[in-house]
Amino acid sequence: MPNHVHVLLYLAKGADLPKVLHSWKSYTAHQIGRGAIWQREYFDRVIRSPQEYVDTKVYVHANPEKAGLRNWKWVG
Repeated sequence: MPNHVHVLLYLAKGADLPKVLHSWKSYTAHQIGRGAIWQREYFDRVIRSPQEYVDTKVYVHANPEKAGLRNWKWVG
């Protein structure tokens, strides 16, 4: 999506989500070379079952097309 990102990830035992996201945001902003591109906040949710994982994955992949972005190059 041009104005947000969906990410499915599995955190290793003991990993800290805020630290992981800070590292990821810092690295990607540096690689893009545009300074602060990320907002501080984020929305997270816990996936509690294999079916919820599948449903969420389907949603994430369908989201760009649902928003009118056909053949969006940043999917997957």
